[in-house]
Amino acid sequence: MSTANSKVKTEDKALPKQKTSWKKFRKRNVGFLYILPWLIGFLVFKAYPFLSSLYYSFTDYNLFKGVTKYTFQNYIDVFTIPTEKNSLIITFKYAFMTVPLKLLFALFIAYILNFKLKGVKFFRTAYYIPSILGGSVAIAVLWKALFSDDGLIRSGFGALGIDTPHFMSDPKWALFMICLLRVWQFGSAMVVFLAALKGVPEDLYEAASIDGAGKWRQFFSITVPLITPVIFYNLVTQLVQAFQEFNGPYIITKGGPLGSTTLMSLLIYNNAFTSYDMGKANAQAWVLFVILMIFTAISFWSQKYWVYYSDDEGR
Repeated sequence: MSTANSKVKTEDKALPKQKTSWKKFRKRNVGFLYILPWLIGFLVFKAYPFLSSLYYSFTDYNLFKGVTKYTFQNYIDVFTIPTEKNSLIITFKYAFMTVPLKLLFALFIAYILNFKLKGVKFFRTAYYIPSILGGSVAIAVLWKALFSDDGLIRSGFGALGIDTPHFMSDPKWALFMICLLRVWQFGSAMVVFLAALKGVPEDLYEAASIDGAGKWRQFFSITVPLITPVIFYNLVTQLVQAFQEFNGPYIITKGGPLGSTTLMSLLIYNNAFTSYDMGKANAQAWVLFVILMIFTAISFWSQKYWVYYSDDEGR
């Protein structure tokens, strides 16, 4: 009997320990339960499509016929087939035209709107509105109506007897007009620049004025160095947006004329949902992804040579 009672006592003593350990486990992992819905969504809608896209990029995968063979040909075609290689070159042209022009316009307008001018709040709002509306389908349709061969711009100049280029049907002009639509949407970058300009200390300008520095000297010697972190931020974000541009070329020109506005994003869409060649579309998407990663890495590497941070003074 004594041994049986001792076993019961030992079992009773063990129960509180088990309950205590379960409480500790629950407290330690309750955070995991809170993020479980997000984690499931990430795995299902982000991680799985990301990895499956990489897998299918090495296959001859048709949307209706399925995978027929495994090959590296999709990646080779991006750099060898003339239409695909030309699309990659056009994407580079579009990005390298759009990003510098957009940043220059945004910084120039932000610098002007930083002064205490009459009605400056109205102009800040007016310049910001295109960045809200510019990416929409309606604005792309309006842009097409303005600059098409029978559009408002050419009709208006024609009525005055002035001959204008065929903006949308001439390969020399079509890409530039698509770039102009993106440059027109400089409002978001302008707001970021304006916030950075507000943070530049006024006493630096006062000291520079006492030393005889003019507005341009103050701009390049004080303003630009102090807002280089914001310039860097806008550069990276605008570069990513430029390489992913789709609405303008798709709605306005459908990639024409003669493929002069067929950016990589539009080519990916055509291969995936027109030709149903999902393997090639996935490979082109991964090439675009790698290009973006390379340019982003170069940007982050180069910032130590031209980006000024306030905490660098103590180093």
